[in-house]
Amino acid sequence: MFDSGVGGLTVLRALIERIPGANYLYFGDTARLPYGSKSAATVAHYAVDAVRYLQDQGAELLVIACNTATALALDEIKRAASVPVIGVIEPGADAAAKASKKKHAVVIGTEATVASHAYRRALETRNVRVREKACPLFVPLVEEGWIEHPVTEQVAKIYLAEAFASDFGSPEVRHPDDAGAADVLLLGCTHYPLIKPLLRRVAPAHITIVDSAESTAEEVARQLKLMPRPRSDNSDEIAAPPQLKFFATDSAEKFRKMGTRFLGLPVENVVHVDLKE
Repeated sequence: MFDSGVGGLTVLRALIERIPGANYLYFGDTARLPYGSKSAATVAHYAVDAVRYLQDQGAELLVIACNTATALALDEIKRAASVPVIGVIEPGADAAAKASKKKHAVVIGTEATVASHAYRRALETRNVRVREKACPLFVPLVEEGWIEHPVTEQVAKIYLAEAFASDFGSPEVRHPDDAGAADVLLLGCTHYPLIKPLLRRVAPAHITIVDSAESTAEEVARQLKLMPRPRSDNSDEIAAPPQLKFFATDSAEKFRKMGTRFLGLPVENVVHVDLKE
């Protein structure tokens, strides 16, 4: 699994819940984030470096748990990889399309993800109308640990009021049965699952929240179950706990501390990696 930082650990967290017996490698390119301010060519270069490193470590399936890298460089990554590759955008768009009865969704994400219009293209191919809203303050607030802070709630109220403004004027005004109203909120950033309970309180009551991290984990779990497994002579064998190994291009200690918050499990086996330019 690859991400520019720790956000992709929410995908890993969801995946461990589904397949706890797998072995997981996670690469966080923490020394070179944020990717959102980089060109598509630079993001592709960084991402390809990381996935090649993961392949060298024995990865059999690559998960690009980074919205920016998926939006800007998925094709380049797939060309460079010799194993299957799954990004976060297609699974999220697929889940949102299935959840939307009105075929109208709001997508929130970082500036870079929204500017790429990757979710819009993916949803429009599924005949879903889309409104996109960049929410740049959410990532620093989450990384600060302000998951339930009043400031985060106020920021969320402002963002969602703007995101749903043309539907409702304010999130509580227009009737949800209106044919033009969106009925799905797609979380297009892997940091956002940590504030999903807060967003649930702030969003209009009829809105279904779709978490792209959860959707990606479901797709990865499906792919893993299709992959051949070594046969065991013991049919009663209990699945071993997951083996987790982490790689970070910046401080291993910082990754360990912040990563534990995102993963919900101790992040212990962190290796510092220096990818040469």
